[in-house]
Amino acid sequence: MFESKAGILFIAGIGFFALAFVSNALVPVLMYRDLPEQTAEEVVNPKLLYQVKELSWRFPVAFEEHVGAPDEDDDAAWKETAASLLRLGRQVYIGEGCWHCHSQFVRPVSNESKRWGPVSKTEEYENELQRPVMFGTRRVGPDLSREGGRRSSDWHAVHFFNPEWVSPDSPMPRYTWLFDGSPQRPNKRGLALIAYIQWLGSWLDSYPYYEELDVLREQDF
Repeated sequence: MFESKAGILFIAGIGFFALAFVSNALVPVLMYRDLPEQTAEEVVNPKLLYQVKELSWRFPVAFEEHVGAPDEDDDAAWKETAASLLRLGRQVYIGEGCWHCHSQFVRPVSNESKRWGPVSKTEEYENELQRPVMFGTRRVGPDLSREGGRRSSDWHAVHFFNPEWVSPDSPMPRYTWLFDGSPQRPNKRGLALIAYIQWLGSWLDSYPYYEELDVLREQDF
């Protein structure tokens, strides 16, 4: 058998599979096994802190009821609150199956970088919120690697409550159980999911960020 053409091709196939496994699985594991994995607290940056504070401004009743009301100037408390929301938000994201229709990996093919930003890099996934990586199984919806900061938190609230209100003909289902009756009353899981979505891409320089928080708050509310 192994002397025939089919046998040679069979052996070659096995060899190429083994080579691919070593080069794409074992080598990266060996290269990056000693890299530290950041905690949720360590990935909370000023951009994400702004988004969490903005959640408390836009949904004050819901935020105080489900999350609490940290002192405005207590950065340590806000950082702890943000990290807690991120952990829960990722659990909600996974539990609701969001990763089935959305990916979080910009590939170096098909001009994806023109649509969703820079090709994903290894260092972006060196934290507990990216393990395991949400590569996605298909792309019914857009890649979410750079979604954070692109839209306001109230837009996301409406989108989760009834996607067709902001995206006509959207195949995305409604997630009304993330709210206490209306888009203006997200519950803790809803607030956490919004925070998690707003975190995605917050580590990039291109992430929209408003340094004058008080000025923005006065203008928007």
